[in-house]
Amino acid sequence: MNNPIKRRAAAALAAAALPVSLVVLAPSAGANEHEGTFGPGCSALPREGQGSPQEMADDPVATAASTNPELSTLTAALQQADLVDTLNDAQDITVFAPTDDAFDKIPDAELDAILADKEQLTDILTYHVVGEPVEKSELADGSFTTLEGGKLTTQGSGDMYEVNDTAEIVCGGVATSNATVHLIDTVLIPK
Repeated sequence: MNNPIKRRAAAALAAAALPVSLVVLAPSAGANEHEGTFGPGCSALPREGQGSPQEMADDPVATAASTNPELSTLTAALQQADLVDTLNDAQDITVFAPTDDAFDKIPDAELDAILADKEQLTDILTYHVVGEPVEKSELADGSFTTLEGGKLTTQGSGDMYEVNDTAEIVCGGVATSNATVHLIDTVLIPK
């Protein structure tokens, strides 16, 4: 593991492993046990405590993401790009948050190059942020301007939605004190 972001993410995840493992061992509820959330991956979120939608709702988005075991690489990347305060201070935003699995799809050499280029990293991360609330009802056929200045498109129905025809929303509708978070399975790259 040569990537410093992945090392920090692994260390943060290891520190949270015991509480998370206890949650994983808890009896499983239905696929949508978190009020207001939707998508096939919501059952992977902790049911209670750190990283659960209930706990994330009390904190601003970057702080909330730092408690979620699915978002440790995103959290480290936000710190690397100095975007934590920017996102925590924003109001009524939407974050299409790439999960750790999304970052794992990027080859290590390519990810290392992105992380070493603060301007490119900032562009990529701000491309995942929309400066307004984006609710489930708007995802069926949506087009949104990102903080980076590009456009994101969404499509789908029921509990299944895609972003830019490449990323699936694995768990959407996670509320934080200043944002709506839709966890996605692929890192989006601006054009």
